[in-house]
Amino acid sequence: MTLTVDEAIARVPMWTNAQDIQVSPLEGGITNLNYRVDVDGKSYHLRISGENTEMLGINREHEYRAHLVAGELGIAPEVLYFIEPEGYIVSRFIDGRPLPPEAMRQPANILRVAETLHNIHALPTIPGTFSAFQVVRDYAEIVKRYKVPFPENFDWLIGQMNNAETILNSHHFFQKPCHNDLLNGNFLLADQLYVLDWEYAGMGDIFFDLANFSNNHEFSEAEDRVLLNCYLTEFTSQDVTHLNIMKFMSDFREAMWGLVQVGISKLPFDFRAYANKHFERLTQNLLNPNWEHWLKEFG
Repeated sequence: MTLTVDEAIARVPMWTNAQDIQVSPLEGGITNLNYRVDVDGKSYHLRISGENTEMLGINREHEYRAHLVAGELGIAPEVLYFIEPEGYIVSRFIDGRPLPPEAMRQPANILRVAETLHNIHALPTIPGTFSAFQVVRDYAEIVKRYKVPFPENFDWLIGQMNNAETILNSHHFFQKPCHNDLLNGNFLLADQLYVLDWEYAGMGDIFFDLANFSNNHEFSEAEDRVLLNCYLTEFTSQDVTHLNIMKFMSDFREAMWGLVQVGISKLPFDFRAYANKHFERLTQNLLNPNWEHWLKEFG
């Protein structure tokens, strides 16, 4: 059962004897509830997890461990308390500002994000693994269970996914700590660039992070090349292919996430439209004449 904000606050030991507590809801996010909590002149962020988020593949203990180490190294806001067993996180409140997508597409900010991703991928090993391919398969089972309709071309999409996975698996890539949810709203600029919401963090493919960031900010091919150049310094045609395969998988994950939410969520949000947007884009990417060329080249 989800705790109320007052019940959650009462579970935080460092606030037990507080003289003054002020709570303000924070905007943003469609899965969890977020609050600014001002306690005796100090500001904190309290994140109350949404219901049924385990169906989205979220492990709150894994999230906490990843956020904790990222916070210790200054990549994310510092974690100050973990409310168990509910899995709510109290972190330092960062008084920053978002960077809109058009700003994120500027070369200086692409470089800033590339440097941040380098720092994330250099973190110590974190618990859990993330495979976009497995996530799509897991989500598909939940979608079937809730009898949510798939798009008409779903079997074809899955076939293309399986083919891409086979080709990628023919190469050996070291798994590294990844964030795996680089939405625009998960970046905050203050004294530095912070990365928020580590719900899907796990050991995985660094190219998924690059592709997910690119997709969520609607990068052009030229901007993708700037991103690869900033992250890798020198990149190959196989790196371009790897990125484009993961851009397809980023959209597939988002589309399937939307279908799961259609089945389980009670929030007043049009998850069907969200899913359709990503299904349309990933379908268009597959119809790109370069798609078969990329797979042949990578294979």
